[in-house]
Order: sequence, then structure tokens, then C-alpha cells
Amino acid sequence: MSLAELTLHEAAARLRKREFSAVELTESVYRRIAETDAQVRAYLTLAQESALEAARRADERLKEDGAAAPALLGMPLALKDNFLTRNIRTTCGSKILGDFIPPYEATATAKLRGAGAVIVGKTNLDEFAMGSSCESSAFFPTRNPWDLERIPGGSSGGSAAAVAADQCLAALGTDTGGSIRQPAACCGVVGLKPTYGRVSRYGIIAFASSMDQVGPLAKDVRDAAILLEAIAGHDPADSTSAPQAVPDYQAALSGAVRGLRIGAPKEYFVSGMDAEVEQAVRAALRQFESGGAVVEEISLPHTEYAVAVYYIIATAEASSNLARYDGMRFGCRADAEDLTETYRITRAAGFGAEVKRRIMLGTYVLSAGYYDAYYLKAQRVRALIKRDFDAAFQRCDVIVTPTAPTTAFKLGEKTQDPLKMYLSDIFTISANLAGLPGLSLPCGFDSAGMPIGMQLVGRTFDEATILRAAHFYEQATEWNKRKAKLKSKK
Repeated sequence: MSLAELTLHEAAARLRKREFSAVELTESVYRRIAETDAQVRAYLTLAQESALEAARRADERLKEDGAAAPALLGMPLALKDNFLTRNIRTTCGSKILGDFIPPYEATATAKLRGAGAVIVGKTNLDEFAMGSSCESSAFFPTRNPWDLERIPGGSSGGSAAAVAADQCLAALGTDTGGSIRQPAACCGVVGLKPTYGRVSRYGIIAFASSMDQVGPLAKDVRDAAILLEAIAGHDPADSTSAPQAVPDYQAALSGAVRGLRIGAPKEYFVSGMDAEVEQAVRAALRQFESGGAVVEEISLPHTEYAVAVYYIIATAEASSNLARYDGMRFGCRADAEDLTETYRITRAAGFGAEVKRRIMLGTYVLSAGYYDAYYLKAQRVRALIKRDFDAAFQRCDVIVTPTAPTTAFKLGEKTQDPLKMYLSDIFTISANLAGLPGLSLPCGFDSAGMPIGMQLVGRTFDEATILRAAHFYEQATEWNKRKAKLKSKK
């Protein structure tokens, strides 16, 4: 077994026993990348020199700290390429930031570095995190390690694919409408979107600021808990960061769900979704019942409006956030005769089609005469969606749904139909609108051998309960132990 195949907690335990060094672990990950990334294309930038130096420092620190060393010391991790990383290129999957090297560090990545983690590199994503398939990257599409002709999901597709292909031990992504959970489902890994405000957004390239959230993609639930504990907490640099204490998430992994009340919303089991997906999630609900949980059908009546609401609010916020990319202070710049023409040419050349589409949609809904009809109304319906969840959590502790209506689809299958692409996130968007934590984990495979994801949604700041429920299910089944049969090829 290659060291790159280990989980975080397995690698950390063996590292402390001196079975191998952090340098050897990091070198194993880079060998795996060299063998497989020509097929998967998960990475945009590798940071091998600085990573090996960080691994050497981790080995020195381990000698001093011993068993008291942080859980992430020496662990090779990947970062979605919308995290600002000091002295490492950060593109956000866009030509407009093609050569941008940030002068400062995101809070989440600074916490990882402080814990001694090794940053392997920056992973591919849909441009400015706008997409569900990792096909709108300005550089190249990423492929699913389970089937190289299929998408890995998006927008954190590179991070999910890298974890599934053992090209890192775990990774960070961001989730605005499902961009951690949906690729986790497509690639058969665990993906967690924390409560809005649980993790600092400082140093994350903004898409939709009222919904963006940082979270882990990992090989199992325990690893997700370890990573979340490392990056969570209040940050004075982020005005939306919540001053909430960070629980011991690993302690929550008791393996027991007896008495847990689970809600299955009828609006998430609808005609048009893949029958194999529905069967797998319903079988998972029966597994919870066998462990002593109580499952009941619930209703979230405003679910049908979630996609429309999301694509009004998210595009409006994107229109505002992306106004800063004008070629004046950073990023690419096209020379022209006057300022207006410079803006026009720079943005036309720097932004891709999907980003332009969302900027135009957002500008339209914020424009005079349409603000009340679209944006203001969408915010009111958003409040109703949040109210649905508040009512549901009076009756249940966790809500269980499919993560996505289908398994990973073929590359190019939906690129010409944006509406079909947007529906890939139909089951994940509501949690972002309501600011709730959501987790996806594998719950089966379809007849084509592709992973099926199950989503668990919890109360505000109650990541511990969804981690506990997910851990019970993971321990009761074998789905997470399957590996993508990706052949090494240099």
C-alpha cells in the first residue's frame, strides 16, 4: 500500500511511531501525482520545493513535540485555487488571474500552515468557482478518477478528484451552492460545508459573499472532522466570522445514532432523479433505522424556488464582487486607447463564458426597475426557505437527502445547456441559502460503477451531529473503502 493512500488519521498515527518521515509521505504523494495527473488533471500549480521544505520542518518539529504535535503536522494537503496563498500562484481558474501571486495568506490556509500541514499545490476549479462540472476552468477540465470520461463535479472538482486519486491526503474547497458536496458525491469522498460563519472567508476569492464557505474534502468522516477543527473559529479579519467556540469534532464520532431523529424531505425524492440514487439513499435511511434512529418524512415546501432564488442572489453578488477585476491593480491587463476600452478588452479577454453570463444576469437583477422584482423578492423567498428548515428542526436533528439527482455525467454532456447544468445543485443549494451545515458521503454505486452521494444537513453550528451520523453510517457500510481503479501512467 502506497503511503499516499493513507487517511489523515492513519498517516498521523504512523508518523508519530516513526514508521516513515513527513518527507517520505510527501514524496509518495508527488510520485502519485506524477503517475496519474496527466490523466486526471486535478492540479493547476504544484509547490514541490516549498512542500518538501515544510515536510522537513515538520520532521524537526515532531522530534520536539512528539505526541503533543498537531494532528495535521506533516500531512500533505491540496488547496482549491481560490485560496490566497502567499508566494504561490493563485488563478481562481481564470485567465484574468493567470499569473497572480498573492502578497498575503488566507486565514484558513494560514491555520493549516501553523499546524504544520504540507501544501502540495493548488487544484483546478470552475472559473471563479462558478460551475458544477470543473469544465469552465480557463485552463483545462478535470476528469473523474472513477471514469476519465466523466466530470468530477464542481466547482471544487480538482480538490475532490485529487483526494479520490490519492494525490493528497485531504483538501480544502469552497461551497457556495454545493461546490464541496456535489464533487464529493461525484468522486466518492466526504465533503463538508460548515455553517456560514464557522470558518473564516478572509483571503478567499469571493463569488457570492453571503453564501461562500470553506470546508474539507477527505477520504473519510474522521479526516473531515480533523480538518474542520483545524480551520474553524472566529477571525477578526472577517466580519461574517461567528464568535462561536469550536467543539472537539472527533469526540462526536461515537458511532451511535440511537434516538437520533432523521427527517427525509419529500421534496428531495422527486420524479426525474436517477432511480439508483433514490434507492441508495432510501437504503441508507433503513441503515440508520437499524441503528436505532427514528426516520420520518418531512416537508420543506419552498424547495422548488431554491434554484431560482440562488441564481438571482448569487449572480447579483458575483456582479458586485467581480467588478474589482479591471486590469488596473492586479491580474491581466489589455492596453487600449482609453480607460473604458481598457476595461472592456481586459474583461472580454480575461473572463470566460460562464463568468460573463453570471455577471450579466447579476447586473440585470440589480438594475433600476428590476431590483424589487427580482433581487428583493429573492431575498424574501430565501427567508421562507430558512423558515422551512427552522420548522423542520423542531421535529428532527438531521435531514437526509440525495446530494445530487444523478451520478457524475459525461464530459461535455451539459456544457451547451446552462439550465441543465444548474440543476446539478438542486439538492445542495438550499443549505447555502439557509446558512446551514451540510455533509456528503458515499452511500453506494450505480450500475456504471459511479459513486452515489448522500447529504446530511444539520442545525446552525451543529456540525458535530451530522459528523456523528455520517460516521455511524460509514462504519456500518463498506462504501468508503472502495478505491477508484485509476491506473498509474507516467
